Amino acid sequence: MTIVAVFNQKGGVGKTTTVLNLAAALARRGRQPIGSTLIRRLNQRRYRHTAHSGDDSIYSLFQRNRPLRELIRESASGISVIPSHVELSKVDALHGKGYNAINKLNTSLLAEKARAGNTPWIIDCSPLVGVLYLNAIFACDGVIVPISADYLSMNGAIKIRKTLHALEQVLKRRVNRRYLITRFDTRRGMAKIILNNAQTEFGAEVCQTIIAENVSLAESPALNKNIFEHAPDSRGAQDYNALLDELLADGFIK
Repeated sequence: MTIVAVFNQKGGVGKTTTVLNLAAALARRGRQPIGSTLIRRLNQRRYRHTAHSGDDSIYSLFQRNRPLRELIRESASGISVIPSHVELSKVDALHGKGYNAINKLNTSLLAEKARAGNTPWIIDCSPLVGVLYLNAIFACDGVIVPISADYLSMNGAIKIRKTLHALEQVLKRRVNRRYLITRFDTRRGMAKIILNNAQTEFGAEVCQTIIAENVSLAESPALNKNIFEHAPDSRGAQDYNALLDELLADGFIK
C-alpha cells in the first residue's frame, strides 16, 4: 500500500490533473487506486463524485473520526474517491495544529493498511501549508511535486523542499519525493530553462518523464473524463503511462 501526496505551493501546476490521470493509469493496470482530495475548493466533477455535505467527504474524518472506508465512493472509471467539501476550510480553526490533528489521516490510513492490500492511495493537496497539508505529509510514503514550466511554479517547488526539510526533523525520516515537469512546450524557451533549473536544483529526483502541453489533457476535465477515456492515443495519455512506468520501475509506487 503506497500513499502518495501530490503538492505544490502554487495552484494551476497540474496537481489534480496528475492525481486523476496517474490514478486512471493505475486502474487500467488493475491496481484499483483510491484518490483522496484535501483541497478545500474543488470542481468535484473532475472526481466524478459530488459531496453534498461535509459528512459525505473527507471532512467527516476530521469532524467525526469516521473510518475512511465509509467515505469511499466508486467511480465508473475504476478509481475509488474520497471527495472534498468546502467545510474543509474549517479544519485549521477547529482543530489547530496539535499532533493528534495533523496525524489523524495517518492514523486512519494505518487502520486501512491491513484490509487494503496493495491498493495505492493518491492524495490531492491544497497549495496552502496548513493542517491538511501536514496530514498528507505525515501519512504519505512519497510526494510528487508538479512543476509547470514557469518561474512561480519552480519557486513553489523550492519552498516545498524547505518545508519538507523542516518537517523531516519531526518525522525522523526523509520524505521520498519526485519533481514532475508539466505543461512543457518545446516552443517556449522558458520551458527549457525551467527544466534545466529543476534538474540543477533537485538532481535525480526530477522525473525523466515530462508531461507535455497537450490539447487533449486540457479538454478532458470539461468532458468529465480522464485522459485515457477522452483520448487514449494522445500524447497526454502516453506521458502519464510513461510516468507510471517510471514510478513503478524505481519503486516510488509499489
